[in-house]
Amino acid sequence: MNKKMTILLLMISSLGFAQYGYRDGNRIGISGGISQTTLFTNNFNAKPETGFAGGLSVRGNYYNNWSMIYGMQFFSNNFSLESNFNDNVKYTIEGVQIRLLFSYNVIQDHISLDFGPVLQINGKLKVSSSDENKLIKGTLLKANQIVDVSPVSGNFYLGGSAGGKVIRLVIFYEYGFTNILNKLNKDDNLKVLNNGDSFKGNLGTINGQVIFNL
Repeated sequence: MNKKMTILLLMISSLGFAQYGYRDGNRIGISGGISQTTLFTNNFNAKPETGFAGGLSVRGNYYNNWSMIYGMQFFSNNFSLESNFNDNVKYTIEGVQIRLLFSYNVIQDHISLDFGPVLQINGKLKVSSSDENKLIKGTLLKANQIVDVSPVSGNFYLGGSAGGKVIRLVIFYEYGFTNILNKLNKDDNLKVLNNGDSFKGNLGTINGQVIFNL
């Protein structure tokens, strides 16, 4: 996973610097900030938790008031599920995203609206050792039995940015349109412990970040 992330980062960096001198409107940006993530599912009682993300992007002129943004983000997001003890079991999901976004420049170099697809590569969910054997409320599943989520998922990105040419505030929402719990459906024993139900869940994340353009 770490090797793949490094290779992807080098590819994005190379593309960014290759494009930097192509048009005056192009910008290479380094960003970072906080996130709040939840899992939309009927299988469990989920609650949002705070995490963080950051990465590298390249914004390039496209046509008239339109630009394109492509880049990579590393993330460490969190959400929690309610246990049979009526407390919350916190899960961490880490990975990398590759984005290709369209951007409409409301005010050139100052305000934009951004949207587009995001490819997300996920590691396994992480849970504290003290919570591993807790039963998830409404099921016979232990907390550590549902950590092997789908390694690849897709999101839709919708957001906006405001500021100057060098520093901008970015706020965006991402909704996972693929079932991130689908890999769990391959284990019939887990379905039995889940009241015989199939697993289905979609991640939703809101982010607030600061981007520094080089």
